[in-house]
Amino acid sequence: MEQKFREFTKTDVSLAVKNHYRKMRQNQTFDYVKRMHNKYLNFNNPMELWEAMYSLDNLIDVSDPDLDLPNVQHLIQSAEAIRNDNRPDWMQLTGLIHDLGKTMYLWGCDKDGTSQKEQWGLVGDVFVVGCSLPESCVFPEFNKLNPDMENQKYNTQNGIYQDKCGLDNLTLAWGHDEYLFQVLKNHKTNDLPEEAMAMIRYHSFYPWHTGMSYSSLLNEKDKQYLEWIKDFNKYDLYTKSNKTYDLDEIIDYYDPIAKKYLGDTLIYW
Repeated sequence: MEQKFREFTKTDVSLAVKNHYRKMRQNQTFDYVKRMHNKYLNFNNPMELWEAMYSLDNLIDVSDPDLDLPNVQHLIQSAEAIRNDNRPDWMQLTGLIHDLGKTMYLWGCDKDGTSQKEQWGLVGDVFVVGCSLPESCVFPEFNKLNPDMENQKYNTQNGIYQDKCGLDNLTLAWGHDEYLFQVLKNHKTNDLPEEAMAMIRYHSFYPWHTGMSYSSLLNEKDKQYLEWIKDFNKYDLYTKSNKTYDLDEIIDYYDPIAKKYLGDTLIYW
């Protein structure tokens, strides 16, 4: 029988998954996100790329209803599927590193939702903060728990944003996508193409790329982003399985690609 993914409404969905999204909706306000930017985007934690990869052998994404393997396995599964389809080497690398922002748990804390125990500021589908929450969010019944929805500044369709301002001018809920995007943007020898950076930044933005929400805020550039994300999503979502890999065995192949596009593999997180 064909495996189905992201079935959040099925009766046996993990209570931990549901509680994760409840906490995410309760706590991810515009002010919270700005505090996280100030706290975590200082780039003062030097760590080698492969050390970061190994760190995800100790993290299981509590928001994922499909897979309960260490996150590093999901990354290798994605990358190997892209490789097997003979897609460009930069896209293979993107598949391998797209969740590396989850290394934030190494210096995160329960209070921020950025730890192994409390992951509501680390993983899960993201949404725009600063405007109303759409019904396309996972567990939309939790939208009313967000304090910003009681604030007239934030609870309208566009909220604080201008019509057609575009994705790049929106502030999204805090998590591993935006964190890794900003880390790589700060990495002086990063030469990943624009497509890769968009895939990293927006792959968890399901209310937009799958739910088709926020249409009043989108611009022409976002049509291209959507094509890129839809392409990448095939490998991010539909490669999940219980097949496991040994990270040591794939490093020899991916390390030259990492050096080609990232240059210095000592990255400041």
